[in-house]
Amino acid sequence: MDPCRDAVVDSWELAEDDGQLSDALTGLNVNAKPFIPNVNAVEFVPGFLQKTNAQTASSAAPEDDGSIEVSEPVAVPLVENGDVEMAAEDSWEQKGCEAEPGGGGEEEDSLQEEVLEEDEEVPTPKVTPAQPNAPKKEHVNVVFIGHVDAGKSTIGGQIMYLTGMVEKRTLEKYEREAKEKNRETWYLSWALDTNQEERDKGKTVEVGRAYFETEKKHFTILDAPGHKSFVPNMIGGASQADLAVLVISARKGEFETGFEKGGQTREHAMLAKTAGVKHLIVLVNKMDDPTVNWSLERYEECKEKLVPFLKKVGFNPRKDIHFMPCSGLTGANLKEPAELCSWYTGLPFIPHLDSLPNFNRSSDGPVRLPIVDKYKDMGTVVLGKLESGSISKAQQLVMMPNRHTVEVLSLLSDDVETDDAGPGENLKIRLKGIEEEEILPGFILCTAESLCHSGRTFDAQIVIIEHKSIICPGYNAVLHIHTCIEEVQITALICLVDKKSGEKSKTRPRFVKQDQVCIARLRTAGTICLETFKDFPQMGRFTLRDEGKTIAIGKVLKLVPEKD
Repeated sequence: MDPCRDAVVDSWELAEDDGQLSDALTGLNVNAKPFIPNVNAVEFVPGFLQKTNAQTASSAAPEDDGSIEVSEPVAVPLVENGDVEMAAEDSWEQKGCEAEPGGGGEEEDSLQEEVLEEDEEVPTPKVTPAQPNAPKKEHVNVVFIGHVDAGKSTIGGQIMYLTGMVEKRTLEKYEREAKEKNRETWYLSWALDTNQEERDKGKTVEVGRAYFETEKKHFTILDAPGHKSFVPNMIGGASQADLAVLVISARKGEFETGFEKGGQTREHAMLAKTAGVKHLIVLVNKMDDPTVNWSLERYEECKEKLVPFLKKVGFNPRKDIHFMPCSGLTGANLKEPAELCSWYTGLPFIPHLDSLPNFNRSSDGPVRLPIVDKYKDMGTVVLGKLESGSISKAQQLVMMPNRHTVEVLSLLSDDVETDDAGPGENLKIRLKGIEEEEILPGFILCTAESLCHSGRTFDAQIVIIEHKSIICPGYNAVLHIHTCIEEVQITALICLVDKKSGEKSKTRPRFVKQDQVCIARLRTAGTICLETFKDFPQMGRFTLRDEGKTIAIGKVLKLVPEKD
């Protein structure tokens, strides 16, 4: 308060020194005078009482003299009006002066408190659960797969909102922006589809990442793209997952297109199985649609069509698959049971995830971390999921297949800094001793004691899933193994394998065609890191793709040493 009052007194002294100022000016100064009592009127903080009284007594004396000299009758009525009118108009100026020393009226305090409360209310769950519980909770990576427009990103966004990872305010902002583009049902997916292209077209391109927590577990959402052009990205996402959620649309016509020959529902389920996902949850989405209206018949119809196919891919319908109805847009049956859906008696989606048994992972195994992505940020940063073993800060590791020795500078597990990490965690690692240009997705971090195998030639058992013509030696395709993508050639067909008995043919086949199983020798264009399926399943499974279709899935049986 002092600076304000000093300023007023100084101006009066100046005015007196100058002497004979015009009547109009002095009149203005008299008008300014009633603000001093107003400042006193806002004394709700008891600490200021004695000071302000003392100050008014000292400052009022010289000022009164001045006011009497100018004109008495003008001063009196203005004080009365000034108290009421001027206080309202000029209160902001006063508050500006008061704000620095700390006396800011009751209204301002209450306003600030409200704003603070609002700010604090929402983001609190975002920060608090991550730090104390991060190491204790089991990490589970969930990949959302399914046909384009089945509602994968929307369900992901809804889950993040229900678990408090996205504030209501942010979603309201997305909703406004989506409305402006006439896309109001897309706003939930914007929590995961962050770049502009994805938002404009409403299609996921990159694998979106986010995380949420339940009482027992820490989940990472991997939101895979459903469009057939971005299947390679989806394979990268599925290779990091422990659990897949196949989202299908119950809306009339949409389920059928997703499930037919060219639809992504089939391909994604198969790729997830190949990528090593053991457990599959099938979410029948859009149950609130007017064409469905939570009908049990439609739900059962979708279920009947899917089960035989999923069984053929290799999932056990009794143990590995769980069906549940839901609505991503309204959030029904994701966290709370849906009122309209009385026939579904199981747990809603998030509680069901929480109740799943723990995954058995060996933290004492060899360190294996396939790299998904890399970028520069005060050094070289790599992203990936730790498949086995554990990594700690300042540890010396080797980057295969180039055999660069690197040191771990810092570790981030789901954006929270830690000193050590166990298997199953999604990590960002800052490395020392290697440039960002020297790393490619598909490289592996391991320890010097147990290096992972690398090579170009290997024997594998492959199943031809979909190919119009025959496949002969010399056939080229694209190999997807863990996070690595590489050109590959089938150099020789060794034998056919009988699907039922598992017997191998005595003679070498000249070609293989759709639905046959064979053992073949494959050779990649460059050196890649891989393990046999028996030793390390996560790095021994692969898919072969050509012309935008998945042609075959397979497992590595043995590595063939290079002839010098």
